Amino acid sequence: MYKAYFKNILDFSIAFVGFLIVLPVLLIITLMLAIMYNGNPFFFQIRPGKNEKLFKIIKFKTMNDKVDENGLLLPEENRISFLGKFLRKTSLDELPQLINVLKGDMSLVGPRPLLVEYLLLYSNEQKNRHNVKPGITGWAQINGRNLITWKQKFEYDVWYVNNISFKLDTTILFRTILKVIKSENIYSGSKISVNRFNGKN
Repeated sequence: MYKAYFKNILDFSIAFVGFLIVLPVLLIITLMLAIMYNGNPFFFQIRPGKNEKLFKIIKFKTMNDKVDENGLLLPEENRISFLGKFLRKTSLDELPQLINVLKGDMSLVGPRPLLVEYLLLYSNEQKNRHNVKPGITGWAQINGRNLITWKQKFEYDVWYVNNISFKLDTTILFRTILKVIKSENIYSGSKISVNRFNGKN
C-alpha cells in the first residue's frame, strides 16, 4: 500500500511544502548563478528513471563551460567556481530536484539516477534499482556514499527496492538531513570510470 500509493502522495506533499519553504533561497541562488554563468543558472541532464524511462534531471550549475585550445572542456577542478564548491558542500545544488519530484520523475528517497551510458553495464540484479523512481537521497547515500564501492552502492540500492517502507524512508530522510548538516561524504564531482563502476577500483 505504501509503495504503490502513499509514497507518491508523501513525495508530492513534502516536495511542495519544501519547495515553498526554500523558494527564497532558490531565487537568490538562481540570481547569483545567472550573473556568474551568463544567464544559465541550471544544469540539465538526461537520466534513467523508473523502468529506465528517461527524464531530464535539474540541478544548480556549479561549473563554467571553459574549454582548452582543442575545444574540449577543461578538467572539473579548473571549472568549478567558489560558489559551486559551496553549493556542493552544502548539497544546495540538489534543491532544484524538488521540481523533478513534483513532476513525478523522482522520489524524495530512492536509488540515485546515474548516467544513461551506464545502463548497459548493470548486472540483472543491479537493474532492479530501476524498479522504483530514483531519489534525491537514498539508502546508499546514508551508508557511505563516496566511501563505498559502486558494487556496494548497487547492493544497497537493490536492498532498498526490496524493503521500501514508510519507516525506512523516514529514517533515510532524517539521516540525510544530519549528514548534510555535518557535510559528510559530499560528492566530489568526478565522473566514474567503467572499471570503478564494475568494482575494479
